[in-house]
Amino acid sequence: MTPIETSQKLIEKTIFIEDLDPVVILGFSDEHLNQLDRAFPSTKITARGNRIKILGPQDEVSAIEEIMSEMISIGRQTGHIKSQDVSTLLALADKTEGDSSSSPARKPFTQDKGDVIIHTHTGEAISAKTPGQRNIVKASENNDILFAIGPAGTGKTYTSVALAVKALKERKVKKIILARPAVEAGENLGFLPGDLKEKVDPYLRPLYDALEEMIEFDKLEFQLAKNTIEIAPLAYMRGRTLNNAFVILDEAQNATNTQMKMFLTRIGFNSRAIITGDVTQTDLPKKQESGLISIQNILKDIDGISFVYLSQEDVVRHKLVRDIIDAYEKFEK
Repeated sequence: MTPIETSQKLIEKTIFIEDLDPVVILGFSDEHLNQLDRAFPSTKITARGNRIKILGPQDEVSAIEEIMSEMISIGRQTGHIKSQDVSTLLALADKTEGDSSSSPARKPFTQDKGDVIIHTHTGEAISAKTPGQRNIVKASENNDILFAIGPAGTGKTYTSVALAVKALKERKVKKIILARPAVEAGENLGFLPGDLKEKVDPYLRPLYDALEEMIEFDKLEFQLAKNTIEIAPLAYMRGRTLNNAFVILDEAQNATNTQMKMFLTRIGFNSRAIITGDVTQTDLPKKQESGLISIQNILKDIDGISFVYLSQEDVVRHKLVRDIIDAYEKFEK
């Protein structure tokens, strides 16, 4: 592929694939390489063995470097990469697959080392990858209470848990408390089989999943046993004062106005809170208004409280998730 005419100065970069079969990155019959070619028409990408040479404008070369770095990371973790993974990475770089037009300068996949929140127990960097996620990180630094509101797949919960783990590791707080409404409407757990932990664990599983990526299993089990990290249904927050804690309320669209007020008034000294939710997926009965909807008007003018809104542009799941969210928005309008 020959670079098209461009007013930008061309630069050349070489990427070496080490400890990994190049076919994992390039794809069978260079499938993944061709995806990149189509997405970045002003750049020439050539592969020889484990060496990939990139020649093109600065903005495209930087974006390709970031994407290929993520591809190599995925390949090392899973041993394979799907074309859908490449499409998702391209979407995150603000460039959709198949666009053959010359593009203006784009936002890089990750901006700099400052976007790294923490490293996992395996050494992988957990970063704020989208503008919305970076806004969560920045707002959390400057506000004691933060509301992160946006559609599914935007990394609200994952980013919030990463910030909580970071605060705990840096000893800025003494414990992490993660809560979410245990059932869709009312937290009526009695009909479920098993003890309390067995009843609520299915609803809290996403929080466990995030923690297990960030903290070594034995250490996580120890911290859960010590209650240094506590995961509990929202109803069990009543009557408590949460001091020296990083508190996260997840799936807050399923909290009633009464529950939201109860939760927010639990916050004690030297504590921070992030409340996440998607107001388009409320499971409460129609006669009950979501506390996450009304709270935006109630608390909008209070210093120390911030609202961050994410959109489909921040989706970091499969590329089709963006399209699904966009289709629903058009339908609802």
